Parts: sequence; C-alpha cells; structure tokens
Amino acid sequence: MSNDLAGLEAEVAAELAAAQDLRAWDAVRVATLGKSGRLTGLLKGLGQVPAEQRKERGASLNRLKTALEAAIETRKGALEDAALEARLAAERLDVTLPPRPSAPGEAGGIHPISRTMEELTAIFGAMGFRVAEGPDIEGDWHNFGALNIPDHHPARQDHDTFYLPAGPDGRRPVLRTHTSPVQIRTMVSQPPPIRVIVPGRTWRADHDATHSPMFHQVEGLVIDRGITLGHLKGCLIDFLRAFFAISDLPVRFRASYFPFTEPSMEVDIGWNRKTGELGKAKGGQNDWLEILGSGMVHPKVLANCGIDPREWQGFAFGMGIERITMLKHGMPDLRPFYESDLRWLRHWASDPLAPASLTEGV
Repeated sequence: MSNDLAGLEAEVAAELAAAQDLRAWDAVRVATLGKSGRLTGLLKGLGQVPAEQRKERGASLNRLKTALEAAIETRKGALEDAALEARLAAERLDVTLPPRPSAPGEAGGIHPISRTMEELTAIFGAMGFRVAEGPDIEGDWHNFGALNIPDHHPARQDHDTFYLPAGPDGRRPVLRTHTSPVQIRTMVSQPPPIRVIVPGRTWRADHDATHSPMFHQVEGLVIDRGITLGHLKGCLIDFLRAFFAISDLPVRFRASYFPFTEPSMEVDIGWNRKTGELGKAKGGQNDWLEILGSGMVHPKVLANCGIDPREWQGFAFGMGIERITMLKHGMPDLRPFYESDLRWLRHWASDPLAPASLTEGV
C-alpha cells in the first residue's frame, strides 16, 4: 500500500479513537466514506492513474475501504455499548428503598373484582380445584359447537355478541360469551380426573344497571368416575356459605335447561326482597334470589372432547363475578365497576397486603 493510503488509514483510526459519542463518530464516517469523503475522492481519482499502475492502485484502495468500513463499524458498536451502559447507570432504581409516602386516601388497593377472584381461588383451592385459563377470542367450535350448541340452536340468540372477520374456514371468531371454552380446552388437553375453576372476562350485548357488555365469570368443572348430583350440591352449598360468610345460608336447586348439562339446575339463595339482606328470614319465610347455573356435564359434551361418558361423569357450574360481588357488599349498580372513579375505588378497594385466606376468613 502506498504511503498516502497508509497515512489515511492511520488518520481515520486516530479520529475514530477520539470520537466519544455517536455524533462525532458519524462526522468521521461521512468525512471518510461520504460522497465528498477522502476515500471516495481517491476512488473517483482512480481513472487518472496511469494504466500500468491502475490495477495495483485499485486493489489497494479496495483493501483500504474494507479495513476502514470494519474499523468504523467496530467503533460504532463500542460507542453504542458505552451509551447503553451510561443510560442504564443513570436510570437504575434502588428497589431496596422504601416506597414514596402517599397522601391520605391515595394508597393503592385491590379492585373488588380482583378481590373476589382471590376469594374464589382460596375457597375452591381448598376443595382441590386449580385455576385454568384460555384466550379471550374463541373459535365457533370451542365457544358453541363442542358445548352442544349447533348453528341452529336457539341458545345462540342469548349469546349473540361481538364477532370478528371470518377465518379461512368461513367461521367468524367471537369474543367468548362465557368461560366454558376453557372447560373444553381442558378436557381436550388432559385426561380425567379434572377439577378446575375458570375465572375470566366474557362479552355479551347487554348494558344496564346489572349487565355490562364485558363482565367477569367463573365456571367450575369436575370430571371423575362416579360423580353425582350430590357432589355438585355439596360443593356449591359449601362454596356459597363460605363466600357470603353465612353458615346457615338457605340454598335451593331448581330444575332448568342448559344445552351443555343434563340435568340442569338453577341455584337460588335465601334473600330478603325488602331489605336486600342475604340469609334466613326471621319469620321463617324466604324469598329466593337466583345466583348461578349448574348441572351434570352433558354426555355429548364429554364425547366431543374425547371422553367416554360411560366411564366418566362430571358436573359444571357458572356465575357472574360482578353479581356475587355486588350481593356480598351491597352494591346497587354494576356500572361503577368500570368507570375508574377514584372515590368509588378507594371506598370499595381491599388491602393489597391482606390476601384472601380461608384461615382468616374471606
């Protein structure tokens, strides 16, 4: 390599070493490789070199260009690493520091919906249930077909809700109308015995003081050998009395219809229509309030999931989380749950440092 090329390489190396940030680095890059850069000028002048020297000179320039480009990129990487380290050092937080003091009334709390989910998990967890989860957007088969709700079934009208554009199969995905699709996914993905609860968000086209287009639901599923209605009734009675903290809460099971259970039952609890209080009426005469649906899993649903209904039986139930939260705390209206009113949240929020526990009561 001729002396002028060696001198250029040394000069660029010194300038790169002196560049302490990406702006200075970019100035060196442009001055070297830019349209008016030093190396670019030498390449443009190659045509003026005598023919017998042009080949050797061109090869030297190409070697120099490769070396300079590598040196420039190496320096860029080093500067970027240094900048990142400096930023990390400047933005580092000491997580051992105590929290900033809050003004009175500004401490955070657990939303009533989240608190109820914690209580549900604690109660059913003590019964041996685990929590199962699934996607909010479901296909037609998981949300309807596998649950014995075919296209022509009138039960779909009760679930007419929010659909998405059709997929390759021509079916339109839907924002799930219940958490039952997670029961299907659980039965398909694992062999029995099964014992799960499924809390989560659901969507339906309702909106008033007691209904919301988006609401939360919890469902339960038990699949095992020899499961009977007695197991279902015992499970739900124990749950309702533990959740509402009323040891003698009256519970009534009333025949009903759901396409995915057979037989099906609505569950009512004792309630004073005049005062809104739950429990046994003083005069011995109860009003009844419907609170959830339940039943034995339909044999067709079991078969749809690859479970032999001649060998395995099960029960399922489902209830609205907002509904039982409102009943437990005496809330008259569903809509404030989602209005983000800080005054409402501060009033109804739970202590984040006091999780739900059966030992201490829910």
